[in-house]
Amino acid sequence: MAKKQKSAFVCTECGADYPGWSGQCNQCGEWNTIKEVKLGSGKAAARDNSGYAGARSEVRLLSEVNLAQAERISTGLAEFDRVLGGGIVTGSVVLIGGAPGAGKSTILLQAIAHIAERLPVLYVSGEESLQQIAERAQRLGLKTAGIKMLAETSVQQICQVLDEEQPKVVIIDSIQVMYTADSDSAPGSVSQVRESASYLTQYAKRSGVSFFMVGHVTKDQSLAGPMTLSHIVDAQVVLSSTDDSRFRVLRADKNRFGSVGELGFFAMESSGLKEVKNPSAMFLSRAEKPSPGSVVTVLWEGTRPLLVEIQALVTESQYGNPRRLAVGLDQNRLAMLLAVLSRHGGIFTGNDEIYANVVGGIKVSETSTDLAIMVGVVSSLRDRIIPYDTVFFGEVGLNGEIRPVANGHARLNEAAKHGFKKAVIPKSNKPKDGVKNLQIHAVSNIQEALAVLNDL
Repeated sequence: MAKKQKSAFVCTECGADYPGWSGQCNQCGEWNTIKEVKLGSGKAAARDNSGYAGARSEVRLLSEVNLAQAERISTGLAEFDRVLGGGIVTGSVVLIGGAPGAGKSTILLQAIAHIAERLPVLYVSGEESLQQIAERAQRLGLKTAGIKMLAETSVQQICQVLDEEQPKVVIIDSIQVMYTADSDSAPGSVSQVRESASYLTQYAKRSGVSFFMVGHVTKDQSLAGPMTLSHIVDAQVVLSSTDDSRFRVLRADKNRFGSVGELGFFAMESSGLKEVKNPSAMFLSRAEKPSPGSVVTVLWEGTRPLLVEIQALVTESQYGNPRRLAVGLDQNRLAMLLAVLSRHGGIFTGNDEIYANVVGGIKVSETSTDLAIMVGVVSSLRDRIIPYDTVFFGEVGLNGEIRPVANGHARLNEAAKHGFKKAVIPKSNKPKDGVKNLQIHAVSNIQEALAVLNDL
């Protein structure tokens, strides 16, 4: 009598397990995301009793663990290496996602062409034909003599080829079309994607081969497939477009070998993706004629400062129900800043519609933009132009105080490097020796900031 195959119910958004089907996931709150998945037969586990990395696990003292830095391989793109934390770590698995046409295959093809000049590599394609990839490489003008190609979707067959070829870096394009014989589900299903990624990750840890896995994205630009996929890999990066279609931003959402939130900037040209050495200049393509509500602030993204422009628009409400809309900013934080501005700054905007936007399409998550947002709102409300050579940054508290932010001196140096002459910053961030060619106005609360604004 055939043994009944076991199954489980898993949320495709967060990876939560359930004993049976349910309409809504209690963990993430999403509807119709719980799918039935077939569990593997467990034959592979019965054949191999070794540990996750291929060797039996041993109990060791933490003080005896080798602290030697892992070897890193350069991709040939400094911005790509920055996002990865300094290059590709031997035996690491990196998941790269992005919308169709963002340039995922292009940037990986450029990287592997550079690596192939020194190390053996393998490009595994499950979606495109080898001819399509060869045509792209020729169009980009890449050296293809050292790039080995394979058209395959079975992870078992891929690992057999890897044992024969012994490459150091492997690209899997894409993980959604791969399948393993240990799961009876169709390719692209939750269980197949999870089992295939887990199989390849175990091989990477066991053999020391570095993997890049290309992942699809959903309509809301999040990585498709089970949430457990993000937990399996060592790093997860996303390549996205900005409002200007010429530029691409590579962001690290997870990185076990570097900082999270690091950004890399590229320009899409006919010869492929080119690094943008000065991203602040990219986001500061301002109009020739200054306008009210336009303010420049300094973000801290990963390990470097970044100058961006924030725009605010205050207009009279036409329907009696004023809107508060933020693009690239937290809308709840905008509402909180308006309440603080009303209570401690004496500026009431309850009857006005307010719109805030970060120019360039970048997403702002830190609080150092608080002061710039409030200044932009006041500038638009009073129809007063902020001087082009002035930069603002600082966190605003609920009591109206201006709080310091991290890396204040580096932010000021970045502003001075780009020709800014004045800076309005928290008092605690004021450097003792000042910054060359930069006039600093240090403020401790909203009232002082508004007073400085009147004098500019």
